[in-house]
Amino acid sequence: MKNFYNRVSNRNQRSSGGPSKSQIPFRLNFLFFIVALLFVALIGQLAYLQVIYGTKFKAEVNQTDTTIETTNVQRGMVYDSNGKVLVGNKAHQAISYTKGVNVLSTDMYKIANRLGTYLTVSTSSLTPRQSIDYYLTDVDRLKAVESKLSFPKGATATQKYDKALSYLQDDSSFKLTKSQKNAAEIFAKMSGAYALSTTYIKDSGVSSQEIAEIGEHLSEMPGIKVGTSWSRNYPNGTSIQSIIGTVSSEKTGLPSDRVNELLAQGYSRNDSVGQSYLEQEYEPVLRGTKAEKQVEVAGNNTVTKEVQKYGGQKGDNLQLTINSTFQSKLQSLVKSAEAGAGGNSTGTYAVVMNPNTGAVIGMAGVDRNPSTGKVTENALGTINSDIVMGSVVKGAMVSGALMKGVITPTNSTLTDMPITVGGVKKASWFNANGGANMAVNAASALEVSSNSYMMQLAMKEAGFKYSSGAALTMSSKAFDIERGYFNQFGLGVKTGIDLPGESTGLKGSSSRAHIGNALDLAYGNYDAYTVMQVAQYMSTVANGGTRIAPHVVQSIRGTKSDGSLGAVKSSVTPKVLNTIGMTEAEKKLVKEGLYDVVHGTNTYKTGAELASISPGISAKTGTAQTYYKGNETVTLSLASYAPSNDPQVVVALAMPNLGVGAEDNNMKLAKSIYAAYWKYVQSTSTLTNPTKATKSGAAQNTNG
Repeated sequence: MKNFYNRVSNRNQRSSGGPSKSQIPFRLNFLFFIVALLFVALIGQLAYLQVIYGTKFKAEVNQTDTTIETTNVQRGMVYDSNGKVLVGNKAHQAISYTKGVNVLSTDMYKIANRLGTYLTVSTSSLTPRQSIDYYLTDVDRLKAVESKLSFPKGATATQKYDKALSYLQDDSSFKLTKSQKNAAEIFAKMSGAYALSTTYIKDSGVSSQEIAEIGEHLSEMPGIKVGTSWSRNYPNGTSIQSIIGTVSSEKTGLPSDRVNELLAQGYSRNDSVGQSYLEQEYEPVLRGTKAEKQVEVAGNNTVTKEVQKYGGQKGDNLQLTINSTFQSKLQSLVKSAEAGAGGNSTGTYAVVMNPNTGAVIGMAGVDRNPSTGKVTENALGTINSDIVMGSVVKGAMVSGALMKGVITPTNSTLTDMPITVGGVKKASWFNANGGANMAVNAASALEVSSNSYMMQLAMKEAGFKYSSGAALTMSSKAFDIERGYFNQFGLGVKTGIDLPGESTGLKGSSSRAHIGNALDLAYGNYDAYTVMQVAQYMSTVANGGTRIAPHVVQSIRGTKSDGSLGAVKSSVTPKVLNTIGMTEAEKKLVKEGLYDVVHGTNTYKTGAELASISPGISAKTGTAQTYYKGNETVTLSLASYAPSNDPQVVVALAMPNLGVGAEDNNMKLAKSIYAAYWKYVQSTSTLTNPTKATKSGAAQNTNG
């Protein structure tokens, strides 16, 4: 009992406030302290945000973003050398759509349906997928289709849509009405636009009634506008179009192989862009500068303000070196010459250019299908059709031999005779059997078109000593030597013309097994060249040894306020590619030979028919033995310049795969071309001596 009272007494002493230790651990007190500090920091941050900087942050939330909206402008036009319009722009009334910010597909669906009641568009390009996308944009239709399907638990809206899409794709009974197709096509065009970009809904053929009805309801169709579109037109015929090239339409948009490159340059996917030739080569000049509108977008993605910042600038114009009247006549002459060729003839091509500047005055061509006889225009065949030209290259062969030093102006005489090597005989056209062996020098070899002379030059260049009947053991480097000199004149290399797609020509095999073809190469019966290369080669001879890149663009010009051709902004200057390392005496010798082709006294001169041309010309004719589909043919060519004593113009042409026996078709065509040139391009009154060309004059003109 005593112990019980003692325990009670002790508990009472503890509860009565006697000395004891705190029951709250130190760590818990420290935790309370940290929490208190965090509350203080939070209250301080709230005060910072709401009281001190509240107005600033509110302004940032409500501030607007500025975006630039662009609009297309007219492309620059193309004029001929006399200022005549070759390529213009035809304006069309058009309906366009500018997609706003944060526009939903359901919004565009409503606009498309509304617009479809006033506007009819072509639905030929509407795809099944586009039809279904339009159909399912209607929420009620989408729910109706989904109600027929089963979905796994937790399926997303995208998964449900994809299944509905597949269902309709497999449903053969699914079909839109005519009016729905019309609206679906409009919806597809609108859907292809991105925020603040403009796309054409209908860029041509918009009727006055459609314009009026749409104009009355524009406020009901956000983003729809009545405007103007442009397409290329050719007021002086389309024959020049193959040189100028084409422009993509709004429908086709940017070329797929260049889309990323063009997008990086600021194009939109549905912009028109030059696709080929001059339209592509001079795209930066012709495209112009788009109009710019500054659009302010609020924080809720609504447009609050639109300001026209720049009205746009029409593209600059190109003025060509081509005379359109002459070009049309040249194309007609080439086509007529081809029509009379018949047989296996595969085309006719001609180039007329200024030898002193490289300016192309005319380039024409036609292709012919020997099987059907169908003839199609192809002026670009002058730069991309490779042809074995024949003897026109002999001027370059003689020039190379002179530069190599195997002949000199005072020591160039060799005997024209059949060349027999390895059991094969090759000879000049007038001396096939060796009955007309005669001594010829460099000039007379050109006059009579001696194959034998050229083959002997090739062997001398290769360091091979010819012996009749012996094996031809010269090095295959003979090919490189000959081609090296040909290249200096532009044969077998790109001419540098300002048109894409130019061919370098074709080289025959250069192996030791084909060493005999090195002799054929010497007189133009092996490698193939373009007519433009032949024109550049003859221009180099005519102007005294300067190889100049041909060009069809003369200048870039602005536009006057009345829309006519404006001031020159930049001019194309002659681009010198290389100069020929020949002495004046060597150049004189070659020019004498080309003059004698037409005006010489030798019985075997090849250009006698050209002697009637006035002013007088210097020339080299060519006949190559060719084959087409197993049939023996001949290719006629010609390279010339006039007047001989003051070269102003070069004419080069080729007529591949004519029937055997054709003799002077090339010269007949050349005569017609020269007559047209002096009639339509240049008056003979501008010449120092318009009625007569002299051999001495031709020899003296070494500077062009």
